[in-house]
Amino acid sequence: MSSPEKSGIGKIIFSSSLGTLIEWYDFYIFGSLATVISQQFFPEGQGTAALLSTLAIFAAGFIVRPFGALVFGRIGDLIGRKYTFLLTLVLMGGSTFLIGIIPGYKSIGMLAPILVLLLRLVQGLALGGEYGGAATYVAEHAPVGKRGYYTSWIQTTATLGLFVSLGVILLTKSSMSNEAFNAEWGGWRYPFWVSILLVVVSIYIRMKMSESPIFAKLKSEGKTSKNPLKESFGHKANLKMVLLALFGAVMGQGVIWYTGQFYAQSFLENVVKIEFAQNREIVLWAIGLATPFFLVFGALSDKIGRKWIMLTGMLLGVIFYRPIFGTLLKDADVTTWDKNKSAAQTEPFKEYQTADKITNNNTTKIVSHIETFVVYRGIAFKERRSDTAIFENNNNQYKWTILPALTSLRDTALLDMKSYRKEGIDFTKMFSVDKKIVYSDKILPTYLKIKFIALVWVMIIFVTMVYGPIAAFLVELFPTKIRYTSMSLPYHIGNGVFGGLVPFIATLITTFKGSTPLSGLWYPIGVAAVCFVIGSIYLSNKKDENVMD
Repeated sequence: MSSPEKSGIGKIIFSSSLGTLIEWYDFYIFGSLATVISQQFFPEGQGTAALLSTLAIFAAGFIVRPFGALVFGRIGDLIGRKYTFLLTLVLMGGSTFLIGIIPGYKSIGMLAPILVLLLRLVQGLALGGEYGGAATYVAEHAPVGKRGYYTSWIQTTATLGLFVSLGVILLTKSSMSNEAFNAEWGGWRYPFWVSILLVVVSIYIRMKMSESPIFAKLKSEGKTSKNPLKESFGHKANLKMVLLALFGAVMGQGVIWYTGQFYAQSFLENVVKIEFAQNREIVLWAIGLATPFFLVFGALSDKIGRKWIMLTGMLLGVIFYRPIFGTLLKDADVTTWDKNKSAAQTEPFKEYQTADKITNNNTTKIVSHIETFVVYRGIAFKERRSDTAIFENNNNQYKWTILPALTSLRDTALLDMKSYRKEGIDFTKMFSVDKKIVYSDKILPTYLKIKFIALVWVMIIFVTMVYGPIAAFLVELFPTKIRYTSMSLPYHIGNGVFGGLVPFIATLITTFKGSTPLSGLWYPIGVAAVCFVIGSIYLSNKKDENVMD
């Protein structure tokens, strides 16, 4: 059997990584477009409820990943690594493309979210079989003493998949108006359609790959497992290693990954209220600057072991998540921005918008309240405008009247309308003068944008610490004949269930009575803390140089 170097380890890594990157791209464009998707596939006006429903569908794809690990892990240990992750690639790419052609709620009603859910489940099953195959394939080719470094290239694919998905979305959005992008058949669908081209390229490359030499040797000798599931989870010793891998390493790794990248993006958009494009730009810069550290920590784990690098990343998340997210929230308060450092901003951004409706007999009166905040030449302006529309039903003859703007005030945050009367409308019934202004679509000044990039970068460094060494760690835990099955299950429970649920559970917690915008962080902090304790006590830092067993 030729050595890994002679068989072209670079080509092996590229072929494996490209397909895995594309699968992550497919998986993440859904999450990156969650807000738009919630508007397209659910009834109008549901707001937070629609977003939570979309995040629940997003999470469903993660929840079924362990089942995909069982199904495809078994196939991979029976038939081989190569053909298994060819199949997962086809399923993932096909599902992603089909999501992009499903009509919206306005066209087919509740059938729209149901179809999206079904395709997300197929995506989850496919991804459940992809990662274990790619990581195992590379690890079984890697030379002794460099397994952490070589498998860390596979680890970059999840983050790069997110990077590519955000990049494609930003390019698409920048080429058209908001209306064109957000329309039912608008630009938000293009990233889904593009995926089919990427998948075809990856399938062509993977068809030229050969089987893992270690597995091929095992198969030629007739030593492959007859029942990978039974051997993986029916034998006490191996089941113990599966549970230790899950609760002592992967569970914490999962929540650190999804908090530092996905929940950070969701938090910036839905809580901090950063404008869409700038939010993605912040995450893109942070990911791009942090990605090389997957390789750094993967290589370092070859020298000092995997355990303490991973556990340190978890501990740093436990300690610093609340201070970092708290700083993001605090610094986004526009009233505290340094006017001397604020760049000229000629375009206003929306702060707050409501519509109040009162129906009296046959007349419906609607008042829309719009507030804007403008930073121009270092000077902050606030403006509130109220427009009124009257809708009258007179013997089924409908009349719609738009009244002119009632008022426009600068440097006034709240407008006292207690004594104002216009066309017989009592504004005291329409809105409270004490209602808090909520700023949205904020555009950060340059000095704050750089600070936000740095804070998100720090959180992604935590990700690189826990994720860079994890593939080599898992590969070394299990014997070759059941490796695909045994390592895939804890990986996809830890990432798919514990990690994948972070955006949904954290967002849900913030809706509870008495919660704060930072309350959702207790979920990833708690899981990472428990994992750190278990890993510290029970994990070994010893590397297994021989993966031929």
